[in-house]
Amino acid sequence: MPWTSNLSVGVAQIDNQHKLLFEKAEKLFEAGKNRQAQSYIGEMLNFLEDYTKQHFADEERYMLSIFYPDYAAQKKAHAAFVEQLAKLKSDYNSTGGDFLVILNANKLVVNWLTQHISLMDKKIGEYAMSRK
Repeated sequence: MPWTSNLSVGVAQIDNQHKLLFEKAEKLFEAGKNRQAQSYIGEMLNFLEDYTKQHFADEERYMLSIFYPDYAAQKKAHAAFVEQLAKLKSDYNSTGGDFLVILNANKLVVNWLTQHISLMDKKIGEYAMSRK
């Protein structure tokens, strides 16, 4: 799933962070194809844990700065992702990255990329552009 310009939010910092997430997701999918997902999944989960802290904080700060009206919905979606990620990481730590954990990690990342970014985050950019 490569990042494409139609996924652009129109805010450079957010787009650059999203591109990095797409690069990591692509590595996870490649690792899966090469039957190396089990060894990569821990690295991916650690990346996501760090990424979400920084990215969500940056995105939320930006939304507040432009008085984004759907801030609460975004913050709730971010919290839900962090919760899902924490459960996934706990499952990984207790199973060592079995097939179900790998499958759930792929599902979490794909759903986030296809739904949250394309449906919710793009609205941030649209709102910011409408204010200019």
